[in-house]
Amino acid sequence: MLVKISSNILANAETAEKRLAELRRKVEEIKKFKVEEKIQELIKENSVLSEKIVQAKNELIKLEISHGKKQYSVPSKHSISVEKPQDKSTEVENTQPTAAKKEKNSVKKIKEKVNPTPTTDNVVDVRKLDFRIGKIVEINKHPDADALYVEKIDCGEGRPRTVVSGLVNHVPIDEMRDKLVMVLCNLKPVKMRGVTSEAMVMCASSPEKVEVLNPPSDAVPGDLVECEGYPREPEAQLNPKKKIFETCAPDLKTNDDKVACYKDKPLIVVGKGAVVAPTLKQVNVK
Repeated sequence: MLVKISSNILANAETAEKRLAELRRKVEEIKKFKVEEKIQELIKENSVLSEKIVQAKNELIKLEISHGKKQYSVPSKHSISVEKPQDKSTEVENTQPTAAKKEKNSVKKIKEKVNPTPTTDNVVDVRKLDFRIGKIVEINKHPDADALYVEKIDCGEGRPRTVVSGLVNHVPIDEMRDKLVMVLCNLKPVKMRGVTSEAMVMCASSPEKVEVLNPPSDAVPGDLVECEGYPREPEAQLNPKKKIFETCAPDLKTNDDKVACYKDKPLIVVGKGAVVAPTLKQVNVK
């Protein structure tokens, strides 16, 4: 009888041990599942954060460009390795030549990315001009010059710019009030009969007639004006000695559709349309 009871106890203990082992296995499976689930959640959160970082970076770049800050391509820290001088005393004799050749090619590619050619630092064309959309919020005749207007123009910068324009004999003052205009914003400020002018209103001009250019109807103050094939790289302020605007001016013209162009490439506000003259075709823009 005692033998039978002992046998039953051992059998129950063995069964309990098996169940306990099975429970441990299931607990481990549940832990693993939960860990994987948490990893997937973190991956999704990381993806969302990465997108937000990219959006924030793009917004920052857009704001810097709109304020005339030049952008430079900087390689990621993960894509650059610093080539250290070789110490011949520590060289491994059995290093394969093919590995060294691959490393040399890799360094060459990195140098080409860091120093792309050709650079545009010395290029003089429309990309150096900071054209933006502005709105005339105030206009009066110059107190000391009958042919000049003094305008306050909102260029999306928080405060309006003071601009002096010689348009009194060409455009009635009532047509200038509250008008959207294209403005060259990186000219060096200059005094005109005692009033400092901080920009220039761009016009289509012929010997017989001058017209203020019309931006797209849905443009707003601060919109950047771009030219296809000439990515914006405006100087913070044009150096008069370099004569950058004077060099570009002969190629700034309206075409047969009255669109303002640089070398036949239209000046546009991306997503909104081209800048056009009211009537003048094939005339200088200045």
